[in-house]
Parts: sequence; structure tokens; C-alpha cells
Amino acid sequence: MPHPAADACGRRTRLAPLLVALLLSSLSPAWAETEAALEAPPPLTLDSEVMVPDLGPSPGDETAPADDATETSAAQATLPASPSPNAEEGAPVAEVPSVVHAPPEPLEPPPLDTLTIMLDWYPSLHQAPLLLAAGNGLPRREGLSLEIQRPADPAAPLRLLGAGLVDLALTHQPQLHLQVARGKPLVRVATLVDTPLAGLVMRESRAGRGPESLAGRRLGVATEAARDLLLPALLLPHGIAVDEVALAETGFTLATALSEQDLDGVITPVRLALPRQLADRGVATRLFRLEEHGVPVHDGLILVANRDRLARLRGPLDELVAILRDTTLWMIEEPDAAWDKLVALEPTLDTPANRDAWPAVLMRLSAQPAALDAGRYRRMEALLQEQGVIEAPHPLEQLAVDLGAE
Repeated sequence: MPHPAADACGRRTRLAPLLVALLLSSLSPAWAETEAALEAPPPLTLDSEVMVPDLGPSPGDETAPADDATETSAAQATLPASPSPNAEEGAPVAEVPSVVHAPPEPLEPPPLDTLTIMLDWYPSLHQAPLLLAAGNGLPRREGLSLEIQRPADPAAPLRLLGAGLVDLALTHQPQLHLQVARGKPLVRVATLVDTPLAGLVMRESRAGRGPESLAGRRLGVATEAARDLLLPALLLPHGIAVDEVALAETGFTLATALSEQDLDGVITPVRLALPRQLADRGVATRLFRLEEHGVPVHDGLILVANRDRLARLRGPLDELVAILRDTTLWMIEEPDAAWDKLVALEPTLDTPANRDAWPAVLMRLSAQPAALDAGRYRRMEALLQEQGVIEAPHPLEQLAVDLGAE
């Protein structure tokens, strides 16, 4: 006989699957509806009423029915209307713009201000700021064109400048004073070398003690200033008259003159390289610095303009002076690169004498070319008055201007 507890357990075992089946059958419709709702959302509908305005017939098509406007898409409505088939023949038709594929016409560069500048003689180390400025392309970027000219005669630059045939010229401060004393309308506008370059170079065997030993000597002179201003300044304090010294006009070929002619010495406007040039020719020399023997300290190399044309040149001159300043500062900071660039522009400068003189030249260049030392010009005028060359000193504005101060 079966045990009661075992019989009850068997009945529960048979009922469990039946209950699970009944439960799943009751949940299936709801689950199916939920799954269908997730998989297929109802379509969206627009409950508002759309109103399309009646735009009327398009231009040029008077027979088009009004209903056509409602069927025209937004893209079609933006297109230009086609010419009317009823338009009169020969009527002008508006041109449709088109794109032309062609290169643009080249832009004309702005006009350059041209400055003609004449050197004082053949290219030299002292002219390096100007030569490098003209050759580095900077003037053109600043709207300038520099035309560098070389004279056939050392006296030509100031003569051509006074006649208005060149814009600027290089010279030495003593030479400027003599020209102004003779009525020339010249004025200093910049300084390239702000220390004296002039000197008395004597053969070592005939040098004596100095200028006091010049009586009876034969000297070469390169400029009017050497003959008429510097030589008297050396002789008169020692009681020596100018006619007690024999003079020979040498121009700027001083090394050749002293080595090949029967000269005891020369008064040179460029003393730095000359002793080495003569030594290479086998001539031993002794240098006397003029500022140590009665000649006032002065600018060694200056840029001068015609005073009557100064106002017209003012703008280009300001640019040029700024370029000279920047070029000089670069030369001082980069002496080796400056030397390489200089001799590439002027191969004739690449000599042993010039290589030796290059550091000394750099030390004498004016880092502020526009700056004016008014006292130097007044003291030189006083020397001319003392020698009887002028009756009274000229006003400073007739001699020099400071472009940086205006």
C-alpha cells in the first residue's frame, strides 16, 4: 500500500508543469503586444493643415494656370524663368554671368625712389656700410633704388653734387668746410666713419721728429683739404710756411706715388691701410695722426647732399640713413660674414692690407650715422677762420643737419 506522504508528493510533481504552462499562456498576448510596440512604432502624423500660397504665373508665362504654382517645388521656384515663347523677336536677352578661368593680371610694383650716390674714389673699406647696404637688397624692400657711381677724378663728386647731377656724394669733413667756404650749397646728412682717417705718412728714413721737421721736404697731397687746410694746420704752429714744403698732386694713388716717386711723405685721407700697402712694396713708413698735431678731431667720412634739394630728398634720405644704421650694426656684430659679403661684391678689396685693416675699420664706423656732433663742425670752422680762409664761421645749419633729430 502506498505511503500517503509519497502519494501527495507525486501529485504535486504532476501539477507543476501544468501550472507553468497555464501561466505562460496567460502572459503570451501581453508580451507579444509589448514586443510589437517596441519593434514597430506607430507612424507619425501631422495633424495641422498645410497652406501653400498662390504665387501666380511665373514672369514671362502669362498662360500658366494658378494651380501650377502649388505644384512647383522650392528648388524649381528659385530657378530663373525661361524666356517667354511669346516674347517679341529681337528683344534684348539678359546675359547670364559666367566664370572665366584665366590668371590674374600681374600687380605693378610701387615706384622706387632712386638715389644716385657718388663715391669719393674707388671702392674702399671705409665705404663698406654703403656698399653693403646697396648690395643686400634692403633698399628695394624699403622702396629705394641706390645707384652707386665711381668718379674718374677725386674732385668730381662734390663738383657734380653742386651742379645737381647726383643726389649724394661721399667726402671728408675738412673737404666739406672748404667747399662751403667757397659758396657751394653742400650739407652733411650722415656719417659713415666718425673718427679721423687723415694722416701724415713719412718714409721711415726721412720722418724726423714729426711735423716740425717738414721744412724742405717734398710731400704728396691727395685733396684740396690736405693742401689748403690740413698741411697749414701742421706747419704754422711750428713756424713753417707752406711754401717751405714742395708739394705734388698724387690723387688717391698714394701707395704708388710714395713708392715710385721721390717723395718724403704723403698726407692721406685714408691712413689705416696705407702703411701695410707700402710695407708690401718694401717701403718702411711712420704714421703721424693729424689730431695729435693741431688738427681738430673730425668725421672721417661723411655723406653730403645739395642743400637746395634737401627738402625734396628728405623722405628717401630718412630711409637710407636707417638702412645704413642697420647695416653698420650688422657689420659690427658679424664681422666675418660682413667681410665675405663685401669682397664678394667688390673683389678688388680682397687684399692682405685690407684684411689686416678690417678690424680697425669696423671700430671706426658710425653706429648712428644720423647723429651729429655739432662741436666738431664749429671747431673746424674756427680753424679755417684762424688760418684766414673765412672771415667768420658759418652757421651750423649751412654745414650739417641731424636727420634723426627732426
